[in-house]
Amino acid sequence: MPAEAALEARDISKTYGGRRALDRVGLRVERGEMVALIGPSGSGKSTLLRAVSGLVTVDAGPGRISVFGLTVQQDGRIAETVRQVRQRTGFIFQQFNLVGRLTLFSNVMIGALGRLPFWIGLFGAWPHEEKLKAMAALHRVGVSDYAGQRANTLSGGQQQRGAIARSLVQGAELLLADEPVASLDPVAARRVMDTLSSLNRDDGLTVVVTLHQVDYAMRYCRRIVALEAGRIVYDGPAKGLDRALLAKIYGPEFQEALFEEEDR
Repeated sequence: MPAEAALEARDISKTYGGRRALDRVGLRVERGEMVALIGPSGSGKSTLLRAVSGLVTVDAGPGRISVFGLTVQQDGRIAETVRQVRQRTGFIFQQFNLVGRLTLFSNVMIGALGRLPFWIGLFGAWPHEEKLKAMAALHRVGVSDYAGQRANTLSGGQQQRGAIARSLVQGAELLLADEPVASLDPVAARRVMDTLSSLNRDDGLTVVVTLHQVDYAMRYCRRIVALEAGRIVYDGPAKGLDRALLAKIYGPEFQEALFEEEDR
């Protein structure tokens, strides 16, 4: 019997007003894959990622989304098992989603709240073993030296790696990263992508990342899924994407999706 996929979306649609953000999309990602979702603005890639996490409810109908065999949503309704899914899923936002006045260490410790009593987080009475996990996670992503600094004093790249460390403390097996490098300079962006790639390659985490920068998608991900107007128009190896296909997918935005040579 084959192992359950890391995530599977079947026949899902999402409508905003009269616009179809997702149009009968199907996607299966196996455990241990690192997959990039690309496409122009409004193509549906962020909506798809948020639907997988249960942050967006899809339209009623035959559509179903599951993660590690547990239902996230079906027939336009969030399933009761979504809480179990979220314990195993880390979501990395474009704008880091850290509490600026708290230290980086405290932000990372928030990842442990799902398995600890509420009062422990309220009073900061973290168990010693949880503190060790947090520091190990910060070290794993290369920002342990900044553990005592307030998050809002750190660079964007440092904050984003802190957000990834929080997901490690949470115990995530699947990382969903929504434009995690969109607001970063090229050097910081590469460090974040190197971190995600290392966690996939060395730690076995499944990673699904939406990217506007096609160069990063092709450099870091073996498999690329391209969306256009809410539909998947390409799903295959990175080497299968050529300039003609990219120009067809992106249209006038094609050159904006590629870095200038000096940034490589």
